[in-house]
This record gives sequence, C-alpha cells and structure tokens, in this order.
Amino acid sequence: MKLMTAVIPCYNSAAYMSHAIETLLTGGNDMEIIIVNDGSSDDTQKIAEEYRAKYPKIIKVVSQENGGHGEAVNTGLTNATGLYFKVVDSDDWVNEKALKQVLDRLKELIADGSSPDLFLANYVYEKVGAKRKKVINYRWALPRDVIFTWDEMMHFKQSQNILMHSTIYRTKLLKDSGIRLPKHTFYVDNIFVYEPLPYVKTLYYMDVNLYRYFIGRSDQSVNEQVMIRRIDQQLKITKIMIESHNLLQIKSKKLRNYMIKYLSMMMTVSSVFLIKEGSDESLAKKEELWNYLKTYDKRLYKKIRSQILGRSMNLPGKFGRRIVEVGYNISRKIYGFN
Repeated sequence: MKLMTAVIPCYNSAAYMSHAIETLLTGGNDMEIIIVNDGSSDDTQKIAEEYRAKYPKIIKVVSQENGGHGEAVNTGLTNATGLYFKVVDSDDWVNEKALKQVLDRLKELIADGSSPDLFLANYVYEKVGAKRKKVINYRWALPRDVIFTWDEMMHFKQSQNILMHSTIYRTKLLKDSGIRLPKHTFYVDNIFVYEPLPYVKTLYYMDVNLYRYFIGRSDQSVNEQVMIRRIDQQLKITKIMIESHNLLQIKSKKLRNYMIKYLSMMMTVSSVFLIKEGSDESLAKKEELWNYLKTYDKRLYKKIRSQILGRSMNLPGKFGRRIVEVGYNISRKIYGFN
C-alpha cells in the first residue's frame, strides 16, 4: 500500500499542471499520484498520459466527463489506495523538502502504531506580485509534533482556519464518512475540509510549509469579481454546510466552537460579497441566507448572529454596509486572500 495518495484535479491545466506533478514525484514510491482529467479540451490528457508512461508505478490517470472540481476529488477518492489522502490543485504545488519531512514523519507515526486521522501542515500564499509570501501556520493554535485530540486545541486566530491546503486525511476516514462533493460547483473545498471533522479523533501538526497556494490569476475562482459573479454557488455551499451536522450536539466543546466559527466565516463571506454587489436582489439573498439558518437551527442562528462578524453582517442601511466593506478590505490586506 502506498503511504499517500495525491489527487490532482485537472481541467484545461496543460499550461501549469507539470509543476504540481513534478513536486509530488519527489515523494518517490511512497506516493500514488492520481491525475483526474475533468473533461479538458487542451493537452491535459496528453501530458497526463506521458507522465503515466514514465512513472507507471506512481501515477494513475482517470478521465471523466466534466463534473467540476468536486467531482474530480470524488473520483480521486474512489480510486485512492494510499493510506493518506491529499488534494493538490493543478495550479498549486508542494515544497519538495517539506513533502519528504511529512512522509518521513508519517512513516514514524505508523511504525509506532499511532498514525493520526488528520495530519496538518502549513500552507503559503503564492500571490502574484506580493513581495512577501504570507504563511499560514497553526502555532499557538495546535500542539506541535505530538498526537492530540480536539480537546487539546488552543486558540485559533481569524487567519488560522483549517483549509484543504493544510489537510492530509486518513483515506479510510474520508471514505467511511460518506463525503460526496456536489458536481459543477465551485468552493467545494470548504465542504471537503469541514464535513469530515467530527469523524476525526486524533490529529498531528507538523510546523513545515508544505503546500504552495497560487493566487492571482484573473480567472481564478477566488478572485473577488469572480466570487461576486458566482455568489449563488457560495450560497449553495454554505447551505450544504449548515445541513451537514447538528453542531450543537457535537460532544467536543472545542471542535464544536471551531466548526461554529468556520460556519460563521462562511456566512460572513457570502454576506460580504452580496453587500459589495449591492443590488436589491443581492441584499434580498443575504436576508434569505440568514433566514435559512434561522429556520434550520434557531439556536445556532442566535449563536452566530451574536458574534462580532454576525452582528456586523446585519447592520442596517448604507452605513452598515460601508462598515462591512471597510472591514473586508482591512482583512484582505492582513490575511492576503483574494
């Protein structure tokens, strides 16, 4: 059995997919790399086949009709045989030295009989034009270099959410959780990293900068104007997350509070972009989202609404909307997103 499966969802990725593949290949025979060609019309399939021919014991290629990023991840998970599972987007990459450190540590943990359900490492915003690369680490939020449980978590800053970039899940846990990402939908990475959390019993955090998150292409899904155009997809994801768990019944208080904080962030992101779009239709969608949460779980609604972010998203009138925009612009500069 391979130590880690890395899935690379590819849609018309010929111009940049090789970088992701080459960095993962440095993991050698510990790696299973699954390239999922999601209905590309460029040379993605050709490039994938060339890599498979060169590295037949490491690389698999799966082709499918276009189903979107989520369906490509689903396909990768279905075909994964590695003990651990990592998603690497085709325009991102991993640091080769950090990958070796992670693989070596996983081997040590497995040999000790204490391999975790979720392994976490840092990620770096590789933002176009940025002089300084923003590193997201989990120092002071998570114990380092030990197996721990949710109850041993510490304080998470606003910039320290656990994202797809930082996660390496045990493959069996993901499969047993029954996770299935929606087809033809953007922002499914939020579901991927959020839904399995209550199934996780043990974690491990290694303070290395593994994942390099490229950000800055004009057509990228996290580009601000693109996010505003695709706000209905963001709303869809947020509603799926609302319905995925009864958060107030999660036993671990720290995990429960973290997941409430994450859902609050999702409510905030949706609200901010609807406010920035500014039309009557968008403002009505914002009200409908909050009413949806209220109808689904009134106690959770009150909990999220009472938080600072929740209160600020619902300030009335143009003055309230202006406060939201100013706060968003400050946060974007601090945390380096978009």
